[in-house]
Amino acid sequence: MSHNSKKVLAVGLILIIIAGWYATLFGIGGVAPIKERMKLGLDIKGGVYVVMEAQTDAKDKELRDLMEQTQVVIENRVNQLGVSEPVVTIEGTKKIRVEMPGLANSKEAIDAIGKTAQLKFALSDGTVILDGSQVKSATAVTDQEHGGYAIALEFNSQGADIFADATARASRGEITSTTPGVLNNAIAIILDDEVISAPIVTEAITGGKCEISSSNIGGYPHTEASQMAALIRGGALPVALEEVNSGEQTAKIGETALNDSIIAGAIGLGLIFVIMVVAYNIMGIAANIALLLYVLLILWPMIAMGAVLTLPGIAGIILSVGMAVDANVVIFSRIKEEIHNGKTLRVAVQTGFKRALNTVLDSQLTTLIAAVVLYQVGTSSVKGFAITLIIGILASLVTATVVTQLFVGIMAESRLVGNKRYFGFRSDGTPTFMWKKNVDFMKFRKIYYIIAVVLITVGLLIAGIGGMNYGIDFTGGTMMQLDFKEKISEQQINDVLEENGVNDAEIIFASDDQSEVIIRTTVALENNERADLINNIQNKIGNAEVAASELFGPSVGKELRSNAILAIIIAAIGMLIYIIIRFEWKFGIASIAGIAHDVLLVVAFYGIFQVTVNNPFIAGILTVVGYSINDTIVVFDRIRENLGLMPKAKTEELVNKSINQTLVRSLMTSITTLIVMIPLFLMTGSAIRSFVIPLMIGITVGMISSITVASPIYCELCKVTGGSRYKGKKRRKIKQES
Repeated sequence: MSHNSKKVLAVGLILIIIAGWYATLFGIGGVAPIKERMKLGLDIKGGVYVVMEAQTDAKDKELRDLMEQTQVVIENRVNQLGVSEPVVTIEGTKKIRVEMPGLANSKEAIDAIGKTAQLKFALSDGTVILDGSQVKSATAVTDQEHGGYAIALEFNSQGADIFADATARASRGEITSTTPGVLNNAIAIILDDEVISAPIVTEAITGGKCEISSSNIGGYPHTEASQMAALIRGGALPVALEEVNSGEQTAKIGETALNDSIIAGAIGLGLIFVIMVVAYNIMGIAANIALLLYVLLILWPMIAMGAVLTLPGIAGIILSVGMAVDANVVIFSRIKEEIHNGKTLRVAVQTGFKRALNTVLDSQLTTLIAAVVLYQVGTSSVKGFAITLIIGILASLVTATVVTQLFVGIMAESRLVGNKRYFGFRSDGTPTFMWKKNVDFMKFRKIYYIIAVVLITVGLLIAGIGGMNYGIDFTGGTMMQLDFKEKISEQQINDVLEENGVNDAEIIFASDDQSEVIIRTTVALENNERADLINNIQNKIGNAEVAASELFGPSVGKELRSNAILAIIIAAIGMLIYIIIRFEWKFGIASIAGIAHDVLLVVAFYGIFQVTVNNPFIAGILTVVGYSINDTIVVFDRIRENLGLMPKAKTEELVNKSINQTLVRSLMTSITTLIVMIPLFLMTGSAIRSFVIPLMIGITVGMISSITVASPIYCELCKVTGGSRYKGKKRRKIKQES
């Protein structure tokens, strides 16, 4: 592409970015601003959610059919509540999750969706003849007469006799209809007092079997027939459900958290813009342009996909912005190396991008593996975090490898700024922000091992003896946040708790004036028990608004722990396979050792300082896994390259040189990502802070482990096995390209 063509493309991209941000903030033409188009989660706009577990031993296909029937019945329930945009999903294999935005009373909602459905068969005059318990089966079948599909019904022996008598009466014209829309000779099928079908009867139906067919040519569509069959088949809930997790939150809390998160994100993004310009001069401006497009490439695909934005999702977006800087830092560091080695700006830019491409791809794709696993095994809030992370990783690959390359290439060829001093070099030709020393990191590797083992052992011993500080989502329990609008005392709350038989409750004041209080119990209070407790508090102390409430049954915590362990194992195996394919097995083993170090060190930190271990902790751990491997891959990629450039070097010398060459990149990436998260930690509430804490710890130990654990272990493996397999032609080829 010619230089002028690149300029035209660059101007077009800038105009697209400007228009995109204008449309995002203010709307344009028929496109509403993003705040009006984005679907917001319950934790932002308020509402009620409940997770119910099926009490059944059914497995495989039988269990899937059972859960699908239950889902259809509950969807019908929720729709009748008049809830705007309700969400009913099957979570895992045996759970149903129901989200109801805008509702404020979890008890009423849970009672409504969990009650036994009332399915009735009635004559046209309203006389009930059968109920759902007498329906043996209902399935969608091919309609041989009209085409399309019909609904095949089968009754039990008692229902068959009653149905035969009722259809005989209806077919003889003995009934006068009193039900609107139902003909005299019809049998009405009624679910929750609503007629869902009223087929006409022309003769007595014996044998307990019949078909409901449409009078229209082509019969029922398959979807309609299947849905109606499911409603009839599961009219009475097909399986008993037990509430295992529920919660409610007012919109006030969510809106405050959303506004704080946006402000914190804007501050973090602004700080990154400044750092990139200071560290990389004109290249930093190119990176900032790419980052502006990057944010748009996250937000608008989320809208197109109908994704729901949650508070953890916002944390994922802001974190991914910090991680997106990584790709730019890898590229810019490489370009500066090429300039320092004597290449012209134009050649240095081309060579730098070419040599950084594999590093960027490998580091981002290994992180993507962790994000995909996180999405597969996580609960709804964790999924929101994961989906933004996945979109962010894909967007960063596009912006760094295409957009940044375009603008940096134009700048390198420009007469105005095409000078080394605009690319991070002083007037004497020495580079800024470039590590010039050659530290012997491998010399101290045994000291690193000892420090890591001591820290991990102490943390795990403390956790084993004193126990981890598990949150209620792990142990089971209840959380209620009440706003009294005036000062109250802890003793007032304790008195009411004792009257209700609630012991060992934790009371935390959420405001300086002691008007807002959070009550945590280690016992999972059922919906009715929570309602009674709140009523007693309001009667004895004063009227209080329920700002938020959550229940976690004991089975939820066990599943969270088992899913977390499974997710880490799956992610580690996936990364190991990828690294072995792209590198070799010694790199793979060393990488997994680094990941194990990071995970254990984060767990040890939580054990030593008794930080609360909760659901977001799992998301944090899995993101740490992905982020840790990201940094390690950059070091390993340089080791792999140096194997071809330094064929006679000792392993320790080669590894040391590779670490020193990538040290600035490691520090810069970690600093920029931490800078994004610090405003989040300081300015937001517990919902986002609980995601940020493990990430801040993990990013720090992840950077350290690539130098102190993964690289030294690779070095040990090479000494044991006699070196690397990167020999012969591969070495000569790499050397020639340099």
